[in-house]
Amino acid sequence: MKKLIQHILFAGLVGTLISCGGNSEEVVNVYTHRHYEADQQLFDKFTEQTGIKVNVVSASADELIQKLELEGQGSPADVLITVDAGRLHRAQEKELLQATDSKVLNENIPAKFREPSGYWFGLTYRARILAYHKERVDPAELESYEGLADEKWKGRVLTRSSENIYNQSLLASIIAAHGEAGAQEWAANLLANMARSPKGSDRDQVKAVAAGEGDVAIVNSYYIGIMLNDSNPEEVKAAEQVGIFFPNQADRGTHINISGAGVTRYAPNQENAIKLIEFLSSEESQRLLANINYEYPVNPKVEKSPLLQSWGDFKSDEINLALLGQNNRSAVMIFDQVGWK
Repeated sequence: MKKLIQHILFAGLVGTLISCGGNSEEVVNVYTHRHYEADQQLFDKFTEQTGIKVNVVSASADELIQKLELEGQGSPADVLITVDAGRLHRAQEKELLQATDSKVLNENIPAKFREPSGYWFGLTYRARILAYHKERVDPAELESYEGLADEKWKGRVLTRSSENIYNQSLLASIIAAHGEAGAQEWAANLLANMARSPKGSDRDQVKAVAAGEGDVAIVNSYYIGIMLNDSNPEEVKAAEQVGIFFPNQADRGTHINISGAGVTRYAPNQENAIKLIEFLSSEESQRLLANINYEYPVNPKVEKSPLLQSWGDFKSDEINLALLGQNNRSAVMIFDQVGWK
């Protein structure tokens, strides 16, 4: 009954979008998993510059993908925006996106941040870093994701559950580096070193390190930036107690992932959809995203925010992020096999 009500409510929203859409020169309908102030600021700027109104439907990535499936050819959606290449690959695999050939996007976004055939494009990226307690951990002890599987870290590691797409993509990258057998061994050994059962968000992992529940956590870099600039002093205090370490600098580089966008398969306003994604990849947009959300800009012409610059440069894993989606199913199976809940 709950799902039925949700579908009825959504159908009403779809009707509203269609009725206020006007012609294809005046509107673009966006389904987005992102929920940041910067995004709405950019949508408003896009409307100011082009006259194209941006209608936004916000929900989780899984809900949006399901909605696109249910709507089929009648979907009003033009653009899908979500976090993590794994989710974008999932939408592509379900044939919910269409390939886009854009000279602007190819110039603004390096190849490793876009799907090879143009089904989706990264808009920002974040690093999956190690947040360590400044007083209890000497950063010289840290080296790599693989190093956290060493016995010296027993009872000291914190991370979220295997259901989280960020951890699934991290394991997918380890599969790419070491094969499924190597990845399974790593996952089993890391699980044995955890300070507690995997739970909570990335912010919760940082707070747990600050509270002494563990010594090092695997988290996305932008959460540290958000917490350091939070209006809640407890968030700031927790973030100030951790140092940032970029793992695997001696070999393949730190795992990174993206927020990205793709044109939906049945986009009624395809041209406007491409214009919006091109706008989001522009220097103006990338600069705003980098400075408000503490994410890394994908456009190489745009500088990182001052906070990110203070953390220093780092070597990132150069694999095409499409591999993260391709290896997702194997990663989920490995987590299940080793008992990582």
